[in-house]
Amino acid sequence: MDRVIVSIGGSVLIPGKEDSTYIKSLASVLKEVSNEVYLIVVCGGGQVARYYSDIGKNLGGSIKQIDELCIEVTRINAGLLSMAIGGDGLKSVHTDIENCINMTSVGKVSIMGGTESGHTTDAVAAMIAKRYKANRIVNASNVNAIYSDDPKKNPEATKYSKITIDELSTIVYNKHVPCKSSVFDPLGVSIVKECKIDLVVVNGRNIKELKNAILGKEIEGTYVNPC
Repeated sequence: MDRVIVSIGGSVLIPGKEDSTYIKSLASVLKEVSNEVYLIVVCGGGQVARYYSDIGKNLGGSIKQIDELCIEVTRINAGLLSMAIGGDGLKSVHTDIENCINMTSVGKVSIMGGTESGHTTDAVAAMIAKRYKANRIVNASNVNAIYSDDPKKNPEATKYSKITIDELSTIVYNKHVPCKSSVFDPLGVSIVKECKIDLVVVNGRNIKELKNAILGKEIEGTYVNPC
């Protein structure tokens, strides 16, 4: 069975639009596909984390302090997903990569949020993928693919159906900032390249598309060639 890591953005989980309905549908699909692949899901912080990050900056908080706030938000989001899947909410959310991997099994979805300062949840997903020798990482985004520029700001941005990991590295930011939003984390990009792990980017709110990505089927999003 394939080993798949899903990095799902907080802006996908909790954008403030029919969130409970979406999370229920997501939980149903994740439970279904967990019988076909070994599955670990890492949840991001999204808009709520960015709100706390902005307030923390205004209060003079350090990067480490702000990161710690944002990590707690990712775990709360992960707790909501765990609750929908049938777990014990926050009690079911792993905080340690090794433990998360060890608890993964057929028919069970292992769920994490963030881990430590300086690591985004995309980076955490990549680190898990490296340790677990995953077949692919699925980045469930709030856009439907990777573009040459932010498609929400630039309607002329080019959509990529396929891209190399080196090309992706020229698009992402190169310095860690708490709760910064990007198509993927630069540390995650370097791990994907080092370990030659397939990376796919899809619209996380498109449940059918997300399911296809997890199962390694054809997608409408972007396939990132790790070589």
